[in-house]
Amino acid sequence: MEQLHTWLQQEYFDISLQRYALAMGIVLLCLIFKRLFSRLLTRVISPLVDRTENTFDDLLLQSLRRPLEFLVFIAGLFIALQVLQLPSEPTDLKQFGHALIKTLFTFNIGWILFNAVDILECTIAKWAHHTGSPLDDHLLPFIRKSARLFIFVLAGVLIIQNLGYSISGLLASLGLGGLAVALAAKDTLSNIFGSIMILLDRPFRVGDWIQTDNLEGVVEEIGFRSTKIRTFAKTLITVPNNIIANTSLNNYSRMPKRRIKMSVGVTYDSTPQQMRDAVAAIRTMLKNHPAIQQDFMLVNFTDFGASSLDILIYCFTTTTVWGDYLEAREDVCLKIMEILDGLHMEIAFPSRSIYIHDNSDSLIDPDRLASTEESA
Repeated sequence: MEQLHTWLQQEYFDISLQRYALAMGIVLLCLIFKRLFSRLLTRVISPLVDRTENTFDDLLLQSLRRPLEFLVFIAGLFIALQVLQLPSEPTDLKQFGHALIKTLFTFNIGWILFNAVDILECTIAKWAHHTGSPLDDHLLPFIRKSARLFIFVLAGVLIIQNLGYSISGLLASLGLGGLAVALAAKDTLSNIFGSIMILLDRPFRVGDWIQTDNLEGVVEEIGFRSTKIRTFAKTLITVPNNIIANTSLNNYSRMPKRRIKMSVGVTYDSTPQQMRDAVAAIRTMLKNHPAIQQDFMLVNFTDFGASSLDILIYCFTTTTVWGDYLEAREDVCLKIMEILDGLHMEIAFPSRSIYIHDNSDSLIDPDRLASTEESA
């Protein structure tokens, strides 16, 4: 027994065999505990999580399972290093042990955050599923990759710092490199931000009829870099997202109803009573028309025009579909013609009356002058 005790007291690198054995035993116990903890998560916690209807806890358990098991190993390794009491001379093994624990702990935190991106992606995907636009679906891979790249770079920088290396020079290099990349990819970055603005503002979606200052058509595809618009001439225009995000845009597909505005001119030989009857009949026709909105309409005799007595007609159709709107407008126009024809009124057209003066400055009616010339 004394011989075993003497053997255990032997030192290698200023550490006794007894402390080596104790540290090894602690590591083995932690590995066993890690195994038990894994079975606890698999057989107890995982079935409880599966019973819930929410998928958030499933993703959370899946993201944290491996990092938590590794955290148990890190805790055991930390206790083992404390038991070993690593020397500081001639080589500072104690500082190396602390740096190793910090590095492993930083790696584990980065692992947790790296896996947590899946939870963020799932949350954004649920929101994007209800938006009805494919743009945010295109942005999801970009958000996932960007977040993971940021976590990877940040964890790498922290690990380098924990190992005792200066990161000031590295950060300066990254800053200069990032500036160079930003200048080279200025247009690409502006298109990316334009895509994000379209995603947030949602001014249009696929199938919408839009009009800008210099183009008009139907949105056919919303991409990550550009938007494709099919014009009514059947040409396809590709517009960078940074341009379309910074221009005034008219979305006809967002109209809740479509307007009919016209001015019907009748001839000047119409009597006041005929004008009253025409306005009343047109107003009644619009009130009984199934394709006309009934919440607001205007029918009034408004102007004495240059060649006509003008009746303003202002109303809205129940449909916003272009073809159905044209059919409704056509039917309204035909019914107005029928009303005027029934009242023996004529639709005016541009005309001009000419009066001729004789030498005595008296007016001569052109009709009388023509009849006189015929009799002669």
